[in-house]
Amino acid sequence: MALTPDDVVTKQFQHVRFKEGFDPDEVDDFLDEIVVEWRKTIAENDELKAKLAAYESGEAAPAAAAPVVEAPKEAAPVVAEAPAPVAEAPAAEVDAAPAAQSAGIIELAQRLHDEHVAEGKAQRDQLISEAQAQAASIVAEAEQKGREERARLEKERVTLEGRITELRNFERDYRSQLRSYIEGQLRDLDTTASSSGSTPVSAIGL
Repeated sequence: MALTPDDVVTKQFQHVRFKEGFDPDEVDDFLDEIVVEWRKTIAENDELKAKLAAYESGEAAPAAAAPVVEAPKEAAPVVAEAPAPVAEAPAAEVDAAPAAQSAGIIELAQRLHDEHVAEGKAQRDQLISEAQAQAASIVAEAEQKGREERARLEKERVTLEGRITELRNFERDYRSQLRSYIEGQLRDLDTTASSSGSTPVSAIGL
């Protein structure tokens, strides 16, 4: 599908985020200039094509045929054939010039479009790279904090287990000492009762 000036006027570019590319106003002004020149070129091309079509249809033949009427009959075929190549050469040049200008304008517009697209892709890749680096940093920081927290909890667990062991040892020693003390007191009571020689406690009704 051929590109038209209206396509250039209505073309919409997506705005990039975080970083600006070319100045949008300067790009719009330049594209407006391109459209104006392009439309002039198209109008001139259409006018030249209309003139060429009129000439080929015979509307401009009387002006060119005047010398042919006065010429001898033998020269008439030669004179009639001569204008054909002369008329075709300017027409080819006229058609080639606007076509070259149109191609240049299209190439320029395409180049601007490609530059915008390339810059957008570069900015996209940069944003993705920065986001990936930030994500990797966050993950690494979270993993480091996790390792530190696990180490702290492990240290607390070892401390608590040591404290529990100490309390168990204390309980065991306390029970052993208490048992020894009670058994010693009972032995002292038995020894005191035997050495007194008095009536056994059961005999006096106690």
